[in-house]
This record gives sequence, C-alpha cells and structure tokens, in this order.
Amino acid sequence: MSDPMIAVMMLGIFIIIIMLGFPIAFTLMAMGIGFGYYAYFDAERMRTIFDNRIFDLFVNQTYSVMANDVLTAIPLFLFMGYIVERANIVDRLFTTLSIATRHVPGSMAVAALITCTLFATATGIVGAVVTLMGLLAFPAMLKARYDTSFASGVICAGGTLGILIPPSIMLIVYAATSGVSIVRLYAGALLPGLLLAGLYLLYILARAWMQPKLAPKMEKFDEDYPLSRILWMLLTSFFPLAVLILSVLGAILFGLATPSEAAAIGALGGLVLAVAYRALTWRRLQESVYLTVRTTAMVCWLFVGSWVFSSVFSYLGGEHVVSEFVRGMDLTPLEFLLLAQAIIFLLGWPLEWSEIIIIFVPIFLPLLPLFGIDPLFFGILIAVNLQTSFLTPPMAMSAYYLKGIAPPHVQLVQIFKGSLPYVVMVFFTMILLYTVPGIVYWLPEVMYGR
Repeated sequence: MSDPMIAVMMLGIFIIIIMLGFPIAFTLMAMGIGFGYYAYFDAERMRTIFDNRIFDLFVNQTYSVMANDVLTAIPLFLFMGYIVERANIVDRLFTTLSIATRHVPGSMAVAALITCTLFATATGIVGAVVTLMGLLAFPAMLKARYDTSFASGVICAGGTLGILIPPSIMLIVYAATSGVSIVRLYAGALLPGLLLAGLYLLYILARAWMQPKLAPKMEKFDEDYPLSRILWMLLTSFFPLAVLILSVLGAILFGLATPSEAAAIGALGGLVLAVAYRALTWRRLQESVYLTVRTTAMVCWLFVGSWVFSSVFSYLGGEHVVSEFVRGMDLTPLEFLLLAQAIIFLLGWPLEWSEIIIIFVPIFLPLLPLFGIDPLFFGILIAVNLQTSFLTPPMAMSAYYLKGIAPPHVQLVQIFKGSLPYVVMVFFTMILLYTVPGIVYWLPEVMYGR
C-alpha cells in the first residue's frame, strides 16, 4: 500500500473513531504518533524504540502551541466571560432592557435577544449563554404567556452569536489555524455579525406585531418607571458591559493593543465590574479560573493533536491526494464554496466548532488559492455557517442546552420549531455575503487598506 493510500486510510479511521465517541484531542495525538512512527521510521538510525522523529515533532508542536502569541488571548477572553457570567450582570441587564422596551412588540423577546447578543459577545461560550439565559429570561417569558417555541428560538439563536461577533474566540482559533490576521478577521466579521443580529431582531418584532398572541404585551408594573430612572438603570447595567466590550474591540481594531493585551484589559475589566456589583467572591473567582484553565487546555490539546495529525497526513501525501481529487472535480469557485460550506454544515451536527476549525478547516485551506478564494472571506462564511450547527435538528446543541434547564412541559420538538426560522436567516446572510462581499471587506479595507 502506498503512502498516500495510508494517509487516506488514516483520515477514514479517524472519522470512524470520533463518530464512536472517543475523545478527539487524544485520538488525534494517538493516531498522529502511531502513523507518524511508520512515516518517519528509519531502521538504520534506530537504536531504541524512541529513536523516531515523530516524538521530536510532537514535542515541537506542543511547544509551538504554548508559545503562540495569538492563542494567548484565548484564556484571557475566557476568563473575562466566566467572571462576567458569575457577576450577576446579566440578570440586571435583562430586567433593565425588559422595562426599557416595554412598549415595543415582543419586548421581553427583544430584551432577551439584546442581552444574549451582548453576553455572548463578552463570553463567546454558547453553552454558558444559552444555559444562563434559559434560567433567567426563558421562565420570565413563559410566565408572561409567550409562545414556547417563539421564546425558545430567541434564546437559542441569540446565544450562538458570540462565535461570530468580535471579540470571538472562534475567530482567534481560525486565525491561528489559517495565518490570517486576527485584526482583519475581527473587522471583517463585525458587520456580518451585526447584520445577522439585526435580522433576528427584525424577525422578532415582525412576528410579535403580526401575531400578538405569540408575545403578549407586558402587564403594568407594580410601580412607575420614569425616564430618569430607566436611564439610570441602563447606565448601571447596560453601559458598563457595553463599554467593556467596545473598549476591548476598539483597542484591537484601532491598533492600540494586540489581541492578547486587549484580552488582558478585558479580563481586568471583568474583575472590576464584578467588584463594582459586589458579586466577586473567592468561590466565584475559583470557578472562573478553573473553567478557564479547563477550556483552554481542551483547545490547546486539540491544536497539538491536530498539528501532529495534519503534519503526518501531509508527509504521507494525503494533502496532495485531496488536492488532486478536488482538481479532478473541475469545480467553479462558487461550486467549491458550496461544497465546502455543505461539508462544514454537516460536520456541525456531531462536532463542536473548535473541532471543525482545528481539524477539518486546514484540509480546505490549501485548496483556496486554486479557486482564488480569500481565506478571510472563507473564515467569515464558516463563522456564519457554524451558527446553524447549534440550531439545526437533530443535533442542535443550543436546543439541548435549553432543554436541560427548561421546565418539564417544554418539549424538544417545540425548541427545534422555534430555532428553524433563524437557520433560514443564517442561510440568507451567507447568500447575501457572497452576493455583496463588500459587507465583509468594507471595514478591513477602510481601516487597514487592501
């Protein structure tokens, strides 16, 4: 059997193993070392069983991940998100926005979406946003006699926006994988992210206006809320978190700080907010640090395993096989984009976004020059596409997160039904981005040139 055929077999075995549920990072490392031992085997130089270059490759890749300046921002952004999550800021924010928008159709849904968007942007962790908002906003909407599907769709869709809207951890991972500037990625993702959030907001307002039974108007509050009090509530709940996010993002986009430095500022700002709200306790700080370390370790070991696996796969000639196969299909750039996005859409059912970006996206990246596709544009399309992986049945993780903390009478089918309209809006956004690529390129070109 030739080396390229062994590389293809290596990829096939890996896909079968992860479908069986084995830990992906350790599967990548084990298979990379196992097949790499064969690939780099040299009988003449071998004195002991460990005289094989695969072990040097594994050590070097591990060090490269630890020394990667781009990846340094991940634990800092994660810590900022976890500390904000535990500071009771979101509870204040949702209550304030519900009162401030009480005269708008579907006011609680509007407040939930804005809160989800802001919180998801601060954390970038879909499960945390959906779960927390499912505990805070979902019961409140059900109590206000909102339609179950309508309310659940808002929570599920809003919670996924954090992997698209900067400062997104997913875009940091893509930048480290593809070599694209994280600053340009953030600038390119900002307008598409706001566009998608705007479409969600318009959909909520339109449905609530056309079908008032889905989102009944809020009953009168026990007390009056004059404009001055509402402004004060916004000043003490909405603006601090918004200023924190905009400060971090602005420092990156305007070149005032590197992503790692801006993330450090964000982590410090999260601590300051927690102290200001008198919500910082030793236990919450411990939990935030522990969750940060655990998630960071998962991402970094995925990188180590993926780079070892892909290095061996490429050395055996697997990358050449894939390239020749795609060339033989004689695809147009549009057809290639559709094929790539369809594969990523399907991979989103069984896999997390981190696994897709770190393991499978590098297979597509060497093919982009063949079709004249910009890696920046490709990355933004992936970020939009991956919204669907959390919303599309049967493996819609956002729906399962919400079902796990929802009242017993809420059925999974109802949550799926509420999420599907947002999937249509995601596809519409992808079509719009391809038709009008200036939505992606305008801000990076204005700020940094071509």
